[in-house]
Amino acid sequence: MKKHVLTFLTATLAGMVAAPAALADEFALGLGAVGETSIYRGDSGHVYPFPMVNYDSERFYLRGLQGGYYLWNDAQNKLSLTAYYNPFGFRPGDSDDDQMKQLERRRGTLMAGLAYRYDVQWGTLRTMLAGDTLDYSNGLVWDSAYLYRFNDGNWSLTPGVGITWSSENQNRYYYGVSGEESARSGLRNYQPNSGWSPYVELNAGYKINSSWSTWVSGRYIRLSDEIKDSPMVDKSYNLMLGGGVSYSF
Repeated sequence: MKKHVLTFLTATLAGMVAAPAALADEFALGLGAVGETSIYRGDSGHVYPFPMVNYDSERFYLRGLQGGYYLWNDAQNKLSLTAYYNPFGFRPGDSDDDQMKQLERRRGTLMAGLAYRYDVQWGTLRTMLAGDTLDYSNGLVWDSAYLYRFNDGNWSLTPGVGITWSSENQNRYYYGVSGEESARSGLRNYQPNSGWSPYVELNAGYKINSSWSTWVSGRYIRLSDEIKDSPMVDKSYNLMLGGGVSYSF
């Protein structure tokens, strides 16, 4: 499933926010949740439950919090217009740090863009470029990864490595501190540039029977210097976990 804290934090938020394609049937319903160890000072982390609707046809798909329209769809290539909801953000009231409580809220948003997936015998390449559509950050996130799937009976295991680029606007909205916020909170003014965050991920799935499936997903992200140098941030990494169960019709 997936913002890198955005795509996670994306795909991470698409990788993490969407149910693993390996488990996607033509139509399935279920429940899932994704959580993170928050990188913001004084905030311990959050869990976001959500209903899962998995649907895949020649032209359209829905996978968890992500949906799209295929422009190219064959056995090896899948190019689509895509959109996903990224729930990750910052609420001042969630922090127990007095300075952080003086900052403005950073909201989750609806991201939309292009996604491409290339499946061959030696693995899968995936990439997605998406931007904020709700005028919060006006930022862009580009996520790319390589994955290899192992199958053993009803089990599947898919490790992967990837990297997420976050634009200047994206980083400044979620991790920057404006002059007004600095004066109010005492945190230093901070205006980051764009940055790259590498990650490793692991997705596991189990088909309980012909109808029921379950999955878990994890991602470890090494934060870019632009993010970890923010006075809002007290970690050099982010850990994301997700899981769920679905019923196929």
